Amino acid sequence: MEWVESDGIRWLSARLPGATAAFTTRTGGISEGEFASLNLGVLTDDAEDAVRENRRRLTAALGRDPDGVLLGFQEHGAEVVVRDAPRSPSGWLEGLVEDPADGQLTANPDLTPLVQVADCLPVALSGERGVAMLHCGWRGLAAGIIARGAEMVEAKAAAVGPGIGPCCFEVGQEVLERFTRLGSGIAAGRMLDLREVARRQLAAAGVDDVQVAEFCTSCEPELFFSHRRDNGRTGRQAGLVWRDADA
Repeated sequence: MEWVESDGIRWLSARLPGATAAFTTRTGGISEGEFASLNLGVLTDDAEDAVRENRRRLTAALGRDPDGVLLGFQEHGAEVVVRDAPRSPSGWLEGLVEDPADGQLTANPDLTPLVQVADCLPVALSGERGVAMLHCGWRGLAAGIIARGAEMVEAKAAAVGPGIGPCCFEVGQEVLERFTRLGSGIAAGRMLDLREVARRQLAAAGVDDVQVAEFCTSCEPELFFSHRRDNGRTGRQAGLVWRDADA
């Protein structure tokens, strides 16, 4: 992965076979206070006009059509939606999307699957059937969203964006027990390593070409929003992926 910046907006870019993924930071927007500055979440206490402008700026910086952004109402589940045409309206600039889904998949290079995160992992997949972006918190990982998304897209490669690290993610025993089948090394005491969980689940799904961003959203307040660090009052960054036009 490499850092890219345009018009003050900074993101991590990952090249995948036939695709590109982007993982945003909190820089380059107009939001203020706890939401400064590139907050992309309308379901926060931020001003909606500021969030819409932040969204417009992001897609402009990435060179993506805002009407082609695919997103859903995230419920920490394993639902992955396949779309070959844009929603009307897309919901990206208009505001709230009501259709529940924690993953978006497409083979259309004009469309851009997106998830919003503030500690959960954004996971991009590229495969024979297109590209997908998954919202992977511990609940989604436990529910099997990676296996489902990888099978649906026939994934060959993945990029795991920034999320909360094992340094900061203390969980209860009931959460740890959901991942015991993955073997040892996924936690130190009660500190769960979501990145390692994702790596092992991707490997189990046959995805061996995996890039992982080793940033902890909780440890990097200048770069990332963090739900746990900020006690729930914070913004959202995003993971996006799109297919090459000639893929």
